[in-house]
Amino acid sequence: MDKAKPWVISKQWVWEAYKRVKASGGAAGVDDQTIEEFERDLKNNLYKLWNRMSSGSYFPPPVKRVQIDKREGGKRLLGVPTVSDRIAQAVVKGYLEPGLEKYFHPDSYGYRPKKSALDAVGMARQRCWRYDWALHLDIRRYFDSIPHELLLKAVRKHTDCGWVLLYIERWLRAPVQLEDGTLEPREKGSPQGSVVSPLLSNLFLHYAFDRWMALNHPDVPFERFADDVLCHCGSEQQARELKEHLERRFAECGLELHPQKTQIVYCKDEDRREEYPNTTFDFLGYAFRARRSKNRWGKFFVNFSPGVSNAATQAIRDEIRNWQLRCRIDRWVDDLARMFNPIIRGWMNYYGRYYKSALYPTFRYLDLCLAHWAMAKYKRLRGHRRRAREWVRRVVSRDPTLFAHWSILHRAAAGR
Repeated sequence: MDKAKPWVISKQWVWEAYKRVKASGGAAGVDDQTIEEFERDLKNNLYKLWNRMSSGSYFPPPVKRVQIDKREGGKRLLGVPTVSDRIAQAVVKGYLEPGLEKYFHPDSYGYRPKKSALDAVGMARQRCWRYDWALHLDIRRYFDSIPHELLLKAVRKHTDCGWVLLYIERWLRAPVQLEDGTLEPREKGSPQGSVVSPLLSNLFLHYAFDRWMALNHPDVPFERFADDVLCHCGSEQQARELKEHLERRFAECGLELHPQKTQIVYCKDEDRREEYPNTTFDFLGYAFRARRSKNRWGKFFVNFSPGVSNAATQAIRDEIRNWQLRCRIDRWVDDLARMFNPIIRGWMNYYGRYYKSALYPTFRYLDLCLAHWAMAKYKRLRGHRRRAREWVRRVVSRDPTLFAHWSILHRAAAGR
């Protein structure tokens, strides 16, 4: 029988946390231990974690720093905790999140149950039709800049649970292991890539932005997905004043608005015909701009709407190139469809929700890559691009649902 522990942490909580971490997957941390390796001695590993957390002797290992490419260029720094540490963080998140949810703003969409990025895009679309101006905020290096003391103050406002506060503070101060193995102390910020970081970052902006807006600018609706924020204004003057107020507000909270990427945008459409240098912005993978649309009576008009952004389409094309289809001549076309349809459906489900015709050029590029694959596989098609494209069209005619994107791309082509 286990001796009494200073902290009451249920073993069931640890088990549920492990299942969530396993479902999410993820890379190994500084100990190079994968989830599969952790599971080889699962019972003992979970018991040791529970025992240390319950006794207060759990100290998180350093966070492994990795760099990934941003869609818009540059690198994004991520912090990858160990598998065991991700489970420990999931225990705290599972304890803390249900109590915080009821306080969060309805227009905060990031990393919340029953809310999604597409919900935020849809609401932004509606409000851009009602408001002439938008203020798109870019917080410079948000996750790396959160002041620890202000964040812990926000956490203490919602819980006095000793072990939750203890481990959150330890996670915030855990050093980062750089690619050369050296350790870098962390005085501020909450690393992207950790399990508990999205919840903590949401809580910080709940007080730094959401509640502040409700108290000081209740007439300005907004959508916020983590640190990506869009505000809607009735005039350019209102947008400029709001920008100045928010610059001061974020400075008070230890944050900075990016001076170039934060922009005021005129939501130009058929009825708004003023000239302004900024008439488009990107939000959550969608480019909002004036687009030609058709109403229910078949009449064309121009409205301000979202469609897949150039950065997102470039990322999709890069992913397709990474498939290296011309190197897969050992496969049949049916095999390729089974391999890549889940990814294609993901693109369609997300980027095809609004103005899906913006996806057509990218899907035509995918068909071109399939034609190149056919040229590499079949001797009679080698060097004959036109014949290879005709081969793709014959496959479409024979089985129009073989590749997921054919259901919209070639149906649209047939309708022209």
